[in-house]
Amino acid sequence: MARRAVEQELTREIILNVARELFVSKGYRSVSMRNIASALGYSHGSLYYHFKEKAELFYALVQEDFNLLIGKQRMLLAQKQIKGFDLLELMMMEFIKFGLDNPHHYETMFLIRDCELQGYSRSEQAASMDLFSSFVRSVLEGHSREKELKFMLPWNLFMALHGFITFSIHHGQKFHEVEKLAKEHVLLLSRSIQASNEAARVETLRILYA
Repeated sequence: MARRAVEQELTREIILNVARELFVSKGYRSVSMRNIASALGYSHGSLYYHFKEKAELFYALVQEDFNLLIGKQRMLLAQKQIKGFDLLELMMMEFIKFGLDNPHHYETMFLIRDCELQGYSRSEQAASMDLFSSFVRSVLEGHSREKELKFMLPWNLFMALHGFITFSIHHGQKFHEVEKLAKEHVLLLSRSIQASNEAARVETLRILYA
């Protein structure tokens, strides 16, 4: 009966939300299961009904956060109204919004410096990046520089977005505060890709008809 009561009152979601904030603010190695339980107002034994150890709890955090991001990506890709570069711009905006609306999630997912902990998120990072990369490559189909860009462009775009998000998180900026700047940033990235295509076509025509 005691175990059942604890499970009803203290859910995995509640534990993960509190643990996420503690890991970000104090660092993973400085936070114990006892610290998390204390912040929740429970004995540390209550946490073990849900997680066998701190590492398992951290990995559950990483999985939950990436599932949230990947779910948003898939929802965008599943809709039919917007395509091509318009959809790419929307995906990039949504990624920025996700990072700034969920700064603690983003820090756990992408900004952990501990080498051991990075291993917990590597496969989830790869899954998210693979989804984004495959879409970017589909947008590049027919681009005059497709072969050149299809391998490096997804990473370059991610790093440009990651830098924007990281800088904003560092300065405590919320999405609504930088939304206009984010749109300009995304448009600059998108238009530079499209402009390179047009420039290459013009150069090709110049050579052909010179």
